Amino acid sequence: MRPVRRRTGPALAALAALVFAGCADKAPEQKSTPPTLITVTQAVAQPFEVVETTLGTLEAVQDPRIAAEVAGRVVRIAVRPGQAVRQGELLAEIDPADTVQQHRAERAEVARLEALLAQQERLVARQRELLDRNFISKNALDDASAQRDALAGQLDAARARAALAEANLRKTRIVAPFDGVVEEQIAARGDYLKLGDPAFRLVSNAQLRARLPFPESAAPRLKPGQKVRLASPLQPGRVFEGVVDEIRPALTETSRALDVIVRIDNADAALRSGGSLDAAVVLGVRQAAVMVPEQSVVLRPAGRVVYAVTDGRARQRVVEVGGKAAGMVEILSGIAGGETVALDGAGFLSDGAEVELRQRDGAAPPAPARNAAGKP
Repeated sequence: MRPVRRRTGPALAALAALVFAGCADKAPEQKSTPPTLITVTQAVAQPFEVVETTLGTLEAVQDPRIAAEVAGRVVRIAVRPGQAVRQGELLAEIDPADTVQQHRAERAEVARLEALLAQQERLVARQRELLDRNFISKNALDDASAQRDALAGQLDAARARAALAEANLRKTRIVAPFDGVVEEQIAARGDYLKLGDPAFRLVSNAQLRARLPFPESAAPRLKPGQKVRLASPLQPGRVFEGVVDEIRPALTETSRALDVIVRIDNADAALRSGGSLDAAVVLGVRQAAVMVPEQSVVLRPAGRVVYAVTDGRARQRVVEVGGKAAGMVEILSGIAGGETVALDGAGFLSDGAEVELRQRDGAAPPAPARNAAGKP
């Protein structure tokens, strides 16, 4: 019996042709990119304060070192650092023993000269009577009068020395020259202080000044009288106001910064000397500044961009930004007031990307009207 030969070649070729023909009847499917879900807002034209911001430091307007006005040994310290004091309140006392003795001696000298002058006045009066009776010469009266005048001069000098001794006696009590807080105690009980040696440092928080450093490039825009808003970590949510009081003419050598001084009324002692604060100097107001939310501004290789939304697509606009305030950014060029711009999702867009709008609460807005071709 002869073996059956199977011819498989022509059969496989026919099958492949049928499969190929079936595939050719179907068009190739292409995956389309779904539109990006975003929210939108409008660029608004509104008044905008142009400000220059910086981080500053609070300083006391009054923070002198209270020095000894007489020499002597400290016998009493009446206050401690951090203590609030009133004007005239005792801070320390210097041993008054020597000053008391000096004061007593000067008062005794005054009393002695007063007695001598009174006696000389009586003598001059009597000699004037004797001259009227021609019992003495006029020269005798003149001599008595000259002695009286000399005693009067000596008495004036003695009284001045007594007043000085009394003042020095008062100065043995070191007192607060104004209401304030003891910032530093320099002298201690038992120290010998010479005239002018510092004993305490006292600060007043009633009047403070803010020292605000700005780059030298800001100098042409800063001037006295400009309004300043200040915020301190000590008082969250509270805004303090002041005006530019002084612009220091020299730049600091280390930072090349320009110091602006602002006086602050701190009657309620809400702020403290040495604290930090955020400051914004108001340079002016632009009445029709174009503003968009900060999240609408995206950084791309081309620079800062905002995506304007038109006809269901995002159009990239390179923008120039200005100042910022309350989460909004000023757009100096690239976007006009009234244009619709991307908000949430702006960072996921590219130029020409198809977008689908949704409301910020997550609900989709009504679908835009489409023409007969199904295009927006």
